[in-house]
Amino acid sequence: MSTGKASAIIAAGTMVSRVLGFVKMVLLAVAIGQSTSKAAEAFGMANQLPNNVYALVAGGVMSAVLVPQIVKASKGADNGESYISKILTLGGTVFLVLTIVATIAAPLLVDIYAISAGDDGRGFSDEQMALAVALAYWCMPQILFYAIYTLLGEIYNARSQFGPYTWAPVVNNVVSIAGLGAFILLFGTDRVNKFVDVWDADRITMLGLVTTGGVAVQAIVLVLFFRKTGLRFRLDFGWRGVGLGATGKAALWLFGIVIIGQVKGIVQSRVASLGEGANIATMQNSWYVFSLPHSIIAVSIAIAFFTRMSHHASRDDLSGIRQDVSSALRSVGMLTTISAFVLAVIAVPFSRMLEGGFDPTLAMAFTIWAFLVCLVAFSAEFVLQRVFFALGDTRTAFLYSCVGMFITFALLWWASTLPAEWVIAGTALSVSIANLISCAVWLVLVRRRIGQFGFKLIGLRHVQYLAYSLVAAAAGVATTFALGGYRGDGFGTATVASAAITCVIAGAVMGAVYFGLLYLTRNPDFRTTVDLVLARFRRGRGQSDSAEA
Repeated sequence: MSTGKASAIIAAGTMVSRVLGFVKMVLLAVAIGQSTSKAAEAFGMANQLPNNVYALVAGGVMSAVLVPQIVKASKGADNGESYISKILTLGGTVFLVLTIVATIAAPLLVDIYAISAGDDGRGFSDEQMALAVALAYWCMPQILFYAIYTLLGEIYNARSQFGPYTWAPVVNNVVSIAGLGAFILLFGTDRVNKFVDVWDADRITMLGLVTTGGVAVQAIVLVLFFRKTGLRFRLDFGWRGVGLGATGKAALWLFGIVIIGQVKGIVQSRVASLGEGANIATMQNSWYVFSLPHSIIAVSIAIAFFTRMSHHASRDDLSGIRQDVSSALRSVGMLTTISAFVLAVIAVPFSRMLEGGFDPTLAMAFTIWAFLVCLVAFSAEFVLQRVFFALGDTRTAFLYSCVGMFITFALLWWASTLPAEWVIAGTALSVSIANLISCAVWLVLVRRRIGQFGFKLIGLRHVQYLAYSLVAAAAGVATTFALGGYRGDGFGTATVASAAITCVIAGAVMGAVYFGLLYLTRNPDFRTTVDLVLARFRRGRGQSDSAEA
């Protein structure tokens, strides 16, 4: 499968998943509220815990280490089947035990990630802490399902079978949307559910089942489609003799990176729990909005190129890796630059779709703006790190993470000194500044590792993307302003529907201006992308016509 085709499959599935994910996010806000809801803050903490625990143990390890190792194992006589059976057996066993332990330890984990309210009233109240613990008991089983999904997903990716892995989250979101709709019918909206004292066992059970059930179905989809990999799985507890030692060695440094990331996450979560007005739920949803273009664009392109770079690395082909890095960075930059400006322009009406009043809407918009400062750099860093992971070098990434941790701590300390109403936006800005510094360092590290990879051309293209995005942003701001998207009494913030209409119109105007300028100036990256899409469309029509004949 070509890199372009793989990226298109991943992007399409991710886009559908993210759109449905946004619908789920809106329904969750309708059901339990957001910035003015103490219950939403407790749920946000509880639902984040399984992600944090899972990432602590294997989040980055599996994605960065398993693909190169599976590619190498696939060259064996059994096509890597023995290695994969052992990996799945080992991973399933470890994560089953981890899930049980983490579920039992839910009260301790909540206490670690949240600050209890002090004399000044800032932090989680006792009632919020109790609700977060009760919800965490329901959310913790997600650890096992995330592990199954990721283990199987990396096998799909290594074998260039991107479809099931990419589209499984769509099923997750469909299940969650249906469940949240049922929750609203049974228990009402945030007008009632935002208060902690109304949360009885029925509400906790229903929300827990909806949230964890979606993740479970997401994992089951990959189990059902496993035969698409061309492999058979059997339980195999003989974990010696197929290169698991090499996998463990490669994972060791990366495990250190993940630990550092989780330490930073704990500090970030505790700082965020000091916020008022905007809260942890606001920050999580703002991050989701920020990550939309990153997930759809950068991850889709990087995953496809990562598999290709792993093949180049197995042949010691640095020239091929350099070409892949240059192509990936230009493609990612072309699309994330305009995405950042679009989200910045429509941040206020976009936030209105999740918030009830204009002040909470502005608080969320400020948080989104703070995150967007680093969108292009964040996505570029994601691509750059994959160069080292493809080469099996995780030690370098660990050493830099040690330095980056102290930079992040210093910035988060600054955020904690801000007035309570600015803590969340300050935390988001701290994360952005740390990512900007990190991206700059990774550019230098990659150049030293593989040599020159066309940085001058990449830089010139990004300047062009920035200039065109500024022109498009001017048109977008004018459109949003004309529709009342920046006023509390305007059409663009009056209702959820009018806010959505404003976002669509302003986004369409900006897209037309930006891509129009790329077309008129004959930008090579844009033309390559268009040619890819048109070629896929023509092939699709040709296949359809043949089928009808």
